[in-house]
Amino acid sequence: MSSSFLPASEQLQLLTRGVANCISEKELLAKLEKGTPLRVKLGVDPTSPDLHLGHSVVLEKLRQFQELGHQAVLIIGDFTAQIGDPSGRSKTRPALSREAILANAETYTEQAFRILDKDKTEIVFNGEWFNKMTFADVIQLNARVTMQQMLQREDFKNRIANDQEVRLHEIQYPIVQGWDSVEVRSDVELGGTDQLFNILVGRDMQKDEGMEPQIVMCLTILEGLDGVQKMSKSLHNYVGISEEPGEMFGKLMSISDELMARYFLLLLGEELDSAMHPMDAKKLLGEKIVARYHSDEAAKSARDNWEALFSNKDVGDADLPEFTIGERKDVLGVVGDAFRALFPDEAPSGSQIRQLISQGSVQLEGEKLTDIKARPEWTAGQVLKLNKKRRVRIAG
Repeated sequence: MSSSFLPASEQLQLLTRGVANCISEKELLAKLEKGTPLRVKLGVDPTSPDLHLGHSVVLEKLRQFQELGHQAVLIIGDFTAQIGDPSGRSKTRPALSREAILANAETYTEQAFRILDKDKTEIVFNGEWFNKMTFADVIQLNARVTMQQMLQREDFKNRIANDQEVRLHEIQYPIVQGWDSVEVRSDVELGGTDQLFNILVGRDMQKDEGMEPQIVMCLTILEGLDGVQKMSKSLHNYVGISEEPGEMFGKLMSISDELMARYFLLLLGEELDSAMHPMDAKKLLGEKIVARYHSDEAAKSARDNWEALFSNKDVGDADLPEFTIGERKDVLGVVGDAFRALFPDEAPSGSQIRQLISQGSVQLEGEKLTDIKARPEWTAGQVLKLNKKRRVRIAG
């Protein structure tokens, strides 16, 4: 074995930590014992412009392979994004234009390199081979699998059982993802647990091509801030990896004590110290994650500001987003305008805002505003509390 590698057994122990499925550890150990860098594949479809901490779980595992001396292969699915991954979906994904896909790909890679070592990452676009295929090539590719295989997918079976349509182009997705593995000659493919079926198709295709089949490594899917559903921008329970330090830290402070242990393990690769007070542990989690995506200085500042805002109840010098009062001067209008202007993803409905006001959650300089029609003397520098999580400073 090359002297630059850790012993295979030590690598195996590190690489399988936090992995939900590995097919198989015995095969992975055999590959590691060869003492040559493995080609480790991760495919991402740029269906939106931003990555969140849920995406980072598998990226962190890919970085771990890099740090152990292996070759990271990041496939940008400029072709597969036009199909749309049906994994875990109850209906067909909306189609994206190629222009939107390429624009998203640019921000995807920039954000991915906050985790990965760019100089040690091989980037390929799967359109490089799929866009060259003729229709005859596509027919031959489809002939490699059976309809029975495709219909074994749990999400396809559920949709058919519930009389929900499955479009034929969706059935192509596992096939083209599998062919990616042949094209890049991957030794290992990473993905979330929802990718198990797709990665197994790639393994079968490699066998058909006379290649040594790739190892399947599926990572646990991270729950969002609500602790229930998977982290998703559309569910507004996410933390974006390019978000401002204060926003990132503040969102992490909202997770439950029960969720902290999983975040420590999946996002930092660390065990939660059970002896720590839950609030201290949560602050440490937030500080470490902000430091990872920004800097130690930014993390300390975010923590100090949050503590000034919430722990010490001294908001006078806290760094708050500023809001300029518009045409509406009534409490209901101002609160609604502030949410829509500064926190559009969290903007409550009119009835929800009325409830916040009536229950005393909305406060101006610590005084509760319980009358939706009241028109206070809004003054520059005042702190307006919108709800338990959000405060703004009135601009001049």
